[in-house]
Amino acid sequence: MAIGKNINLFLMDGEAGGRIKCTLANWTGVAYKIPRTMLEKAKTIDYLNQTGVYFLFGSSDDTGEPVVYIGQAGIRKNGKGILCRLDEHRRDDSKEYWTEAVAFTTSNNSFGQTEISYLENRFCNIAVNAKRYTVKNGNDPYQGNITEEKESELEEFITYAKLVMGALGYKIFEPLIASKPVEEQKELFIDDEPLLYFKTSKADATGKRTSEGFVVMAGSRIALKTYDSFPDSSQNYREKYKDKISSEGVLSVNILFNSPSGAACFVAGSAQNGNIAWKTQDGKTLKQLEGSI
Repeated sequence: MAIGKNINLFLMDGEAGGRIKCTLANWTGVAYKIPRTMLEKAKTIDYLNQTGVYFLFGSSDDTGEPVVYIGQAGIRKNGKGILCRLDEHRRDDSKEYWTEAVAFTTSNNSFGQTEISYLENRFCNIAVNAKRYTVKNGNDPYQGNITEEKESELEEFITYAKLVMGALGYKIFEPLIASKPVEEQKELFIDDEPLLYFKTSKADATGKRTSEGFVVMAGSRIALKTYDSFPDSSQNYREKYKDKISSEGVLSVNILFNSPSGAACFVAGSAQNGNIAWKTQDGKTLKQLEGSI
């Protein structure tokens, strides 16, 4: 059973859009969220002179999709670490896309090269597998060789870092569908939410409600033909994910929608009421399901 966590967010500039320091009870880690425009002001933060791992967040100019670059920073001859690396990226024309940075270090300055190499590798792989962001790293970072004891210690750090990252507003490590080991799943349920189905002669899709909206799951088959009632918003989704839809209409990725109706329209190629179109395996509509709460 999950237990509560006490996360402290300190608004260093007195506003949500400024610099934020984040700590978590019983954790030696320290995280900072720094807007690119406030990097100069961040030079007063001593922790950012240490070794650590950082994330550069932004959006692609071509697609508008969220992107991230994940890097590590060791101490330089000038005695500076993370901040020096962030400043280099600010002056790098190839990384002009980023607007905010999130950096992780420790309150006791305990990270060496082994630790940050391992963390960079693990953070990159988790982010790639979650498929929320396009990870801009050109190569898979080298993990390095560590002992079992050190690995256990760093995995605990990662667990807390994932919580902090979510609290800072970035769901980079969270897949659209949170799955559990097979032996822990209830039949037809994931995270206590039922799987829902949309079936016609042209479509056969599976979906699920989440705290963010409604997800149409990978492997679903959508109707390729669209009709006059097909909403423009759904057409935009079709265009956005055209590379993820096979010639037979099968999706290769999970796709998040704001509502069940938006998801149903996307699947059917026409206007739909998602509260009626999506049903459980035993035929209960989403409207009926919500009415039973």
